[in-house]
Amino acid sequence: MLSDKAAPGEIARPPRLMAAMRHAVLGGGKRLRPFLAIEAARLFGVEGQGPLRAGCAVELLHCYSLAHDDLPSMDDDDLRRGRPTVHKAYDEATAILVGDALQTLAFEVLADPATAADPAIRSDLVLGLARASGLGGMVGGQLLDLTAEGRYGAVNMGEADVRLLQMMKTGAILTFSVEAGALLGQADAAARRTLVEYGRALGAAFQVADDILDREASPEALGKRTGKDQEKGKATLVDLLGMDGARHECRQLVARAESALDGFGPEAQILREAVRFVVERQV
Repeated sequence: MLSDKAAPGEIARPPRLMAAMRHAVLGGGKRLRPFLAIEAARLFGVEGQGPLRAGCAVELLHCYSLAHDDLPSMDDDDLRRGRPTVHKAYDEATAILVGDALQTLAFEVLADPATAADPAIRSDLVLGLARASGLGGMVGGQLLDLTAEGRYGAVNMGEADVRLLQMMKTGAILTFSVEAGALLGQADAAARRTLVEYGRALGAAFQVADDILDREASPEALGKRTGKDQEKGKATLVDLLGMDGARHECRQLVARAESALDGFGPEAQILREAVRFVVERQV
């Protein structure tokens, strides 16, 4: 996917762009989103290239968001996964183009028949990722995040506002990662709703745990600058609930996620462990 060789229908792949894209994607990371897509598909007996490609597509989309989020006009970060961010390793214009290219490549991967032979499944995957990542999902959540900093005037965000922001900015893509597996497995409506519920609880838990780590972990452990949320005045549940309240929130979300998987039995044990990992991780 990220080789210098042009794919069929492409004219050429600029080496600098490809090197910067590889810098954005291949430099570490938890790979939680592709893991969720692969494990959710496994619940329905689907393995192999389809789930792997769907997971790669979500990861490409996620890495685009990081390249853009790190820009000076957004969160202005110099370090990501223990390495210089894309705009620091290259330059701002290249980082913007890297994000653009990763985003379009994500949808190309999903639309390719290699991901699913059934065009209806591919269409549902493309539609689902577009909605999760776009104006009503991740991008809209990023705008709310900037709004919470007071960039567009004074604002007082309550608990419901912060939960909405986090559901969009972080939770939407994580939820879709699980739903992608259900789509590939042609799950019925009830099973799909159950996995969406699991994904939403996991996504919320991930964000609260991330906010806790931003306060407690070292930059060396996380591979990125910490304490920035407080510096920028970002709205978090840690601020609203306190550290003890945030930890209690995590425990409740873990229980909610595990409960959503009750109908799947032992086959869903890895997904249960995944939500525990999300709140217990140190990086």
